[in-house]
Amino acid sequence: MDKAESETATPSTRIDARIAELADWRGETLARLRALVKAADPDIVEEWKWRGVPVWEHDGIVCTGETYKAVVKLTFARGASLEDPAGLFNSSLDGNTRRAIDFREGDVIHEDAFKALIRAAVALNGTARAKSRSKKA
Repeated sequence: MDKAESETATPSTRIDARIAELADWRGETLARLRALVKAADPDIVEEWKWRGVPVWEHDGIVCTGETYKAVVKLTFARGASLEDPAGLFNSSLDGNTRRAIDFREGDVIHEDAFKALIRAAVALNGTARAKSRSKKA
């Protein structure tokens, strides 16, 4: 995607292009995780922020999908407030707000647990939004 196309592209198109440009296990992993996010919440909105980071939102940021040389990192904006019975969070564990999952080449994605985590994050965003509205009223 050239610069002109990039400036007018939708967030979903930009994510497609990012996956294609990776052309390795990271692109495959990001594509698989993206599909699981969308399967867990068909109403999720894809965004493209911070100069090239895929973001999934529903009543606020659910998670971001960053790619690095050795990992694909999904950072959950309010992950510290989420139950994680399957123990998926393995990164950014010391913060008060965020939590992340680092996927390395060859890692198995625990699909059901991952989708449950997405649904829990969406529900938490909805609860926070409802509380915010009631405080304003």
